Amino acid sequence: MIIVTGAAGFIGSCLVSKLNQEGFTDIILVDDFSDPKKMKNLEEKKYSQKIHRDEFIQWLRENQRLVQFVFHLGARTDTTEFNKEIFDKLNLNYSKDVWKLCVEFGLPLVYASSAATYGMGEFGYDDNEGTIEKLKPLNPYGDSKNDFDKWALKQEKKPYFWVGLKFFNVYGPNEYHKGRMASVILHAFNQIQEKGSVKLFRSHNPEYNDGEQLRDFVYVKDVVEVCYFLLHHRKNSGIYNLGSGKARTFLDLVKNTFAALNKEPNIEFIDTPIDIRDKYQYFTEAKMNKLKSIGYSKPFYTLEEGVKDYVQNYLAEKKMY
Repeated sequence: MIIVTGAAGFIGSCLVSKLNQEGFTDIILVDDFSDPKKMKNLEEKKYSQKIHRDEFIQWLRENQRLVQFVFHLGARTDTTEFNKEIFDKLNLNYSKDVWKLCVEFGLPLVYASSAATYGMGEFGYDDNEGTIEKLKPLNPYGDSKNDFDKWALKQEKKPYFWVGLKFFNVYGPNEYHKGRMASVILHAFNQIQEKGSVKLFRSHNPEYNDGEQLRDFVYVKDVVEVCYFLLHHRKNSGIYNLGSGKARTFLDLVKNTFAALNKEPNIEFIDTPIDIRDKYQYFTEAKMNKLKSIGYSKPFYTLEEGVKDYVQNYLAEKKMY
């Protein structure tokens, strides 16, 4: 059996699809499952069982002999949530429980960290584990992910194979339920369909022109390819960046969305909301040398390729991955 927590969510459901494509169907899905908006993500997926996240820890104790691998992708990911107790419960302490059981029962573990741990990027975007103690995330979500990374590195007892993946700006199918936390591509697609134009945040940093804020956008199909690679790799434990390795502008992103729809760009700029303006990142770019150094050699989708595939084959067709 392969465990996927957060299985009804964006990346989790895409990973289940990837596993199905590779012939794996004995999959245990772990999530809340109470949000009907997310259940479309599980349609036509092949799996053995659904376990509510509140029951999973006990279930794993009782069924650990049947388990081959644990992908722990479930988390509260809302960067606008500021209740630290929620993040302590769902992201930090829950992940500690999963980790401890993987140690106890000798199970390999891949878990979701986040590029939100890098904060404003004062220390760069290098996944050198020596800098993790210094990082200053900008919100409780980023804090919770960094707190777990720090805790994991300090543990004397670790799973025989474990990897924390620092996801950068992931986009792609199955994210429709995420509301304002969905990718700019999804929002752009919806705005183009409704109004024929797209609104982007104006730059409030004199070093960047409007729309030329830079992010490392990574297609979800690349993310699940890396997860699948780690399922078979099972050595070189540690914390790794997972981005495209190439920063691109929001203008590039939106222009490619228009292009995928065969429409001329129509873009207007609005002020970045005051509540997030002082914590707004103007540049992120994953250093990807570490992952490549352990043997991951597949080329990543370019922004042009990823946006075209996402828009034409999923959004326009109203299809899931």
